[in-house]
Amino acid sequence: MTKTTNKKAAKKTAKKATKKTTAATKKTAKKTTAKKAAKKTSAKKATKKTTAKKVAKKTTAKKAAKKVTKRAVKKTVTKKKAPTRQQIAIQAYYIYLERQATGTPGSEHQDWLDAIAQLSK
Repeated sequence: MTKTTNKKAAKKTAKKATKKTTAATKKTAKKTTAKKAAKKTSAKKATKKTTAKKVAKKTTAKKAAKKVTKRAVKKTVTKKKAPTRQQIAIQAYYIYLERQATGTPGSEHQDWLDAIAQLSK
């Protein structure tokens, strides 16, 4: 009878050992799946953050580009000022002198209009 009891005891210990190992493997499997899930969520959060940063950079870049273009437009618009009466008068006088030197017909009014056209270019 001792042999049968020894066999039964061995079987019981083997069953206990397999139960313990399966329980341990289940626990480790749960831990690894939990770790994987945590990694996935952290990876998703990281990608969301990076995409949010990229979007923020793009919008700030667009705003900066708009500001630069607005400034450039303002500068070009402000550079084209109308000529003063004195500038027009001087230019009209030079046109008159040139017209007299070449002997071409014309008038003071046409000289004035030509001076405005030359100065506003």
